[in-house]
Amino acid sequence: MSDNLQPRGSDDTSFAQPLYTPIKRRSFFMYAGATAGATALVLAGCSKDSDNATPSLPAGNSVTSSGAISLGSGDVGVLNFAYALEQLEADFYSKVAALSNGSTLLGSDFAYFQQVAKHEAIHRDFFKAALTRDASSQVLRGLTPKYPAPTFTDRTNILATAKAFEDLGVAAYNGAGKLIKKADYLVIAGQIVSVEARHAAYIRDLITPGSFAADEIVNTTTGLDDSKTPKDVLAIAQAYITETLDGSYVGVNS
Repeated sequence: MSDNLQPRGSDDTSFAQPLYTPIKRRSFFMYAGATAGATALVLAGCSKDSDNATPSLPAGNSVTSSGAISLGSGDVGVLNFAYALEQLEADFYSKVAALSNGSTLLGSDFAYFQQVAKHEAIHRDFFKAALTRDASSQVLRGLTPKYPAPTFTDRTNILATAKAFEDLGVAAYNGAGKLIKKADYLVIAGQIVSVEARHAAYIRDLITPGSFAADEIVNTTTGLDDSKTPKDVLAIAQAYITETLDGSYVGVNS
């Protein structure tokens, strides 16, 4: 498949509408329906004669000589990059939401984690469905998250992990935005990162009230949020992922 995916439409309202759909059920069919609908509007089908990646660049989900899994290049690489991070976040929140002692550990905040688990599941399934539709041979495989032993044992560790993931996710979207070639993809990325920023702000205030825009994440000179390159993001996220990922060509076009 070509690295340059081609969106069919440019109507921003209809393009993003599926992400506004309220979550009313927890079933698989809800997620499948939401993501399938979003994908139909977000990404256009590639022509049948462009199913292969540019020969000079690695295809998404291919294994490199070092044994790492390539995220691919061009917009496919950016989408796989986002999909990898959303897999990690969705897995973490689903595990917290499933804790039998969650209400004991987190009190009334347990409901927040249950709600965010739904958000992250939709984000994850959205990217999977989008890539499956238009880059079926390059969809990043399901990853195997890993966590330090104390992660789910108490409130402090749960909040600290959530903060790390949310801050990293916002910085990742901010850094990858300039790599996206198609404006329609940038619209959706902007809408998702705004949700991630809400999560990050809420978690930060649960830990330390008033820290939602602390100096280490918002530059006091520019007023802009933190931004990280895919390389820097993966260097941090890799500690939580069993498989080794190679994002060397994310956003690169021949």
